[in-house]
Amino acid sequence: MVEKPFGRDLETASTLDAKLHSVFSEDQIYRMDHYLGKETVQNILAFRFSNGIFEPLWDRKYIDHIQITMAETDGVGTRAGYYEHAGVVRDVFQNHLLQLLCLTAMEAPAVFNAKSVRDEKVKVLNSIEECSGEKALENTFRAQYVSGMINGKRVPSYRDEPGVAPESITETYMASRIFINNWRWAGVPFYLRSGKRLPRRSTEIAIQFTQVPLALFGQRSFVVEAPNVLLIRIQPNEGITLCLGAKVPGGVMRIKPVEMRFNYIEAFGGEPPEAYERLLLDCLMGDATLFTRSDEVKEAWRLTQGIIDAWQNQNLRNLPVYEAGTQGPHGADDFILRHGRKWREI
Repeated sequence: MVEKPFGRDLETASTLDAKLHSVFSEDQIYRMDHYLGKETVQNILAFRFSNGIFEPLWDRKYIDHIQITMAETDGVGTRAGYYEHAGVVRDVFQNHLLQLLCLTAMEAPAVFNAKSVRDEKVKVLNSIEECSGEKALENTFRAQYVSGMINGKRVPSYRDEPGVAPESITETYMASRIFINNWRWAGVPFYLRSGKRLPRRSTEIAIQFTQVPLALFGQRSFVVEAPNVLLIRIQPNEGITLCLGAKVPGGVMRIKPVEMRFNYIEAFGGEPPEAYERLLLDCLMGDATLFTRSDEVKEAWRLTQGIIDAWQNQNLRNLPVYEAGTQGPHGADDFILRHGRKWREI
């Protein structure tokens, strides 16, 4: 068993892979990304492929865009030595966020086994539009937190954290726009973002459906401000919420956004099992479905490497900043607004 990070770039990932294969065959190697062991992550596949309601709508004809968010209230803590050389792009984008994207976008596997599931995830990665050079700069945004208030307590800026270089340009926030060039998703943007020192801890996938073509009831603001959204909450408060419009009781046709909710604890009782618990058991049982395969890791690094190289070639001395405890940098709002969309509130 090998836990992520699997290298720190494409070259080191390939070197690590070669060393592993010099001793073990691929079917003996279990690369662990603990996010794949979360019940709510596994439920993405169950939700999509065991319900006939949503799968027919799960494509470019009915979905406007998808936001995948991983927000943290924590700073770097005692991990500065690692984080200074990793940043968000290596720490969570290359693995957690791309894994969530794959599970959201993949086709149904022929059978539910390790080979078929991982084959479909690799197909998604292979279909992602190349993101390097100017295109990488156009489709990403990064920033770094400065001092602010978290849970009523003043926290230091990233550069003032123990072990962080005083002139560090390591990103603690990242947003990106990704396109998947296949028949299902052509033209649908996937917005991925993650950051530290944000107002609350939350990981979620928000599928926003296309707007109705005509505001029949004179509720133009409702159509714009409260579109239909399917929200998959990975953590905390694990569950699924569907946001839709309903008529407010009374003699006037007035539409108001309402929510239909499913909550794991309420439905099944108790907290879902720990991710590591599930992954360790699967490894002992020889089931590699929830582990990443060699070609999957390399393809994820190939995509990430283009972004890393583009950022390094900028030779910036400072990054945009955001105050700890806020929704993130204003530049990230501008980043998505220029495409005619806006972030969900964290």
